[in-house]
Amino acid sequence: MSGWFSALATALDPLCGQVGIFTLLGGDGLVSCGAGGWGDEIAFGVKVTITLAVATLPFGLLLGFLIALAAQSEDKLLRAAVGVYTTIFRGLPELLTLFIVYYGLQLLLQSILGWMGVEQRIEINAFLAGMIALAVVFSSYASEVLLSAFRAIPRGQYEAGDALGLHRSRTMILLILPQLIRIALPGLGNLWMILLKDTAYVSIIGLSDIVRQTSVAARVSKEAFFFYFLACLLYLVLAILSSFGLSFIERWSRRGEARR
Repeated sequence: MSGWFSALATALDPLCGQVGIFTLLGGDGLVSCGAGGWGDEIAFGVKVTITLAVATLPFGLLLGFLIALAAQSEDKLLRAAVGVYTTIFRGLPELLTLFIVYYGLQLLLQSILGWMGVEQRIEINAFLAGMIALAVVFSSYASEVLLSAFRAIPRGQYEAGDALGLHRSRTMILLILPQLIRIALPGLGNLWMILLKDTAYVSIIGLSDIVRQTSVAARVSKEAFFFYFLACLLYLVLAILSSFGLSFIERWSRRGEARR
């Protein structure tokens, strides 16, 4: 079954499948699929970019949601810690955050193991490091969007939950979260678009995304303009598809609103 599914997925690959763009239009050129061109490598880079962005999104959203909750806490120390977190990671360049996670986390883990008497070299996977760094940056911005959405929800919604005898957690799930998503969705959609573009930074640490694969192809083939232009087109296509998806989700989230 797994072999059949793998064969089907390969055949339906939009870039290098049997009816893929590179297969149909590449011919024997630079982006043809197979040994004669760079189509397979670039298609793999597209998959890595999409996978990284999709894998980062839920972690960034969850962390941003928890930070937004903490920012409303009555504990001053917790609010101060959240303020420091968001200020640091909104102020640092994304590339520097990636270097701190990729190199700094390795040094930290090696120091901890050395303190425990274990002499072993630690290497963090580039995909994992990219996901952590992007999730941290995404959460610092998403927390502000979610915090603004929380403040836009009337206090009476919480009081209505109490009047119905709902526990505060059920009030959050049944009453607050649906409104929160609807209010925050435009801002979160913009952050998704930024996240999609920020995945290009992981090429610096060796992850085979769109930018790295097209850069290698440009250096080897000496066709820099062609491959970088192709990278631009691929990111634009992903952005357009994301825009359609976000528009659909936004319409779905407002399906219960009365038409005016």
